Amino acid sequence: RSVNIVAFGNEGDGFSEDNQQPSLIWSYLRRSALISQIDSSLSASHLGKPVFAEYQVCIFGNVRLVVHDCPVWDIFDSDWYTSCRLIGGADIIVIKYSVNDKTSFQELKENYVPMVKKALNYCSVPVIISAIGARKNGMPCTCPLCTSDRRSCVTTSEGVQLAKEIGATYLELHTLSDFYIQKYFGGVLEYFMIQSLNQKSSEKMKKRKNMQKCHRVQPPQLEQPEKMPILKGEASHYNADLHNLLCCCQCADVAFYPEDLSTVVEAHKIILCSVSHLFMLLFGVKSPSNSHDASIMQLAQSLFAVELGDPFPSSPHGVPPCVPPVRVVVKDSVFYSCLPDVLHFIYSGAFQWERLEEDIKKKLKDPDKTEYVLEKVKCILKTPGKLNSVKDCKSHQIKQLYNTSLRLFFNTPVLADVIFKIQGTTVPAHRAVLVARCEVMAAMFNGNYLEANSILVPVYGVSKDTFLSFLEYLYTDSCCPASILQAMSLLMCAEMYQVIRLQHICELYIMTQLQSMPSRELASTSISIVSLLKKAK
Repeated sequence: RSVNIVAFGNEGDGFSEDNQQPSLIWSYLRRSALISQIDSSLSASHLGKPVFAEYQVCIFGNVRLVVHDCPVWDIFDSDWYTSCRLIGGADIIVIKYSVNDKTSFQELKENYVPMVKKALNYCSVPVIISAIGARKNGMPCTCPLCTSDRRSCVTTSEGVQLAKEIGATYLELHTLSDFYIQKYFGGVLEYFMIQSLNQKSSEKMKKRKNMQKCHRVQPPQLEQPEKMPILKGEASHYNADLHNLLCCCQCADVAFYPEDLSTVVEAHKIILCSVSHLFMLLFGVKSPSNSHDASIMQLAQSLFAVELGDPFPSSPHGVPPCVPPVRVVVKDSVFYSCLPDVLHFIYSGAFQWERLEEDIKKKLKDPDKTEYVLEKVKCILKTPGKLNSVKDCKSHQIKQLYNTSLRLFFNTPVLADVIFKIQGTTVPAHRAVLVARCEVMAAMFNGNYLEANSILVPVYGVSKDTFLSFLEYLYTDSCCPASILQAMSLLMCAEMYQVIRLQHICELYIMTQLQSMPSRELASTSISIVSLLKKAK
């Protein structure tokens, strides 16, 4: 490791005949406790003429310090090539002058400083300007006759201004004593030495790292793959599916009658219980002891009457009992006349309250009766423990069916009327939901198939987890695959049962994940394009 210092200027008073003052650089090297093994010589130019006084010493133990000192411009200018080469390799530049020799200072400003400025344009080198000596004639005269007097002293402001021009550190050394040499000048010089060594170490480390990178086998530079086409997801038709279930009356298991039994309105327990605690109490999903609101129980008893019968009639094993729909008598004739509108409201997602109001107004044409029926509907949709206000009802309307209670009936035996057997386990489900949400299921449970007359339905070619994810989508209209492989399995299941929207959701998830998946992770999934192509064919 080494540090190169280049010094310019003459610190001696050139007009004193008895001036035997040693140079600033030699004084520092001779007195500093950090210096050892001083070798001095005159460095020669390529023409053979001496240019600089050269000192080579050891500092900080094992760091080689090389100092080139040029006191006179004529010597520097005699071999411009050698001089500029030394400046180009300098780590620190020292400019020195005597405060009592303005001629030397002017020589610095006119000759050395422009050359130093040019060198600083190519690299950042610290510069120290040292003003040496005590001023003998005080402040110079400012009259016109004295401005050309080169023997007047150099003021502090002139030295500071010169330092500002080249971005240098300005020092005033009144004497070349131990304090000024070692503590003042030496402290600043050693600080810049340490900074230079640190910078060289950092550059050396960067160069070594770059060399190591060059010797490494570089990965191939691949072009960015083309973006996959953007798939637009199909809009949800969840509420429309449930509303169509009411219109076609498939798998109906509830029949509402007026007191004279003259007409009938069919519905489905699973849908009614998904939006109303009152229907849960009415059909035995909840017991009266678990109800926290007595008003709901009172309304159920005053408004409806369920005809009792054998809930579990005998039937052969594996064959669904031919149980007729549960007969429910509506005791209020006014409410029964509006029951079809109320059911359409419930099956449409229970959020079109304003439309329900308009339909009941047109049918009854009586404001009092209209208000009476609407209050009954609010009580039916009431959440236990909450006030039955219009505000509560409005907030209830905003909630979609799949965000309220149908999720509660997913994979539970409550009200279940079909059981899927898959991989040795059973999964309960509800025919009404399956028929409403899946056309293949609707054909299977209503056509001339074995599944139409069987409670236990086997499932083949699909794993249990995939089939559960498929059923969860049918119940909730939402799908969140945990991985690409799960999404691919769910995609094949959706294709098998012809659920188009679920197919689009899985395709969109797979494409999104593939675009952002690293190649190594993609390789670990063992996805084969050839095998996928065969499956697609």
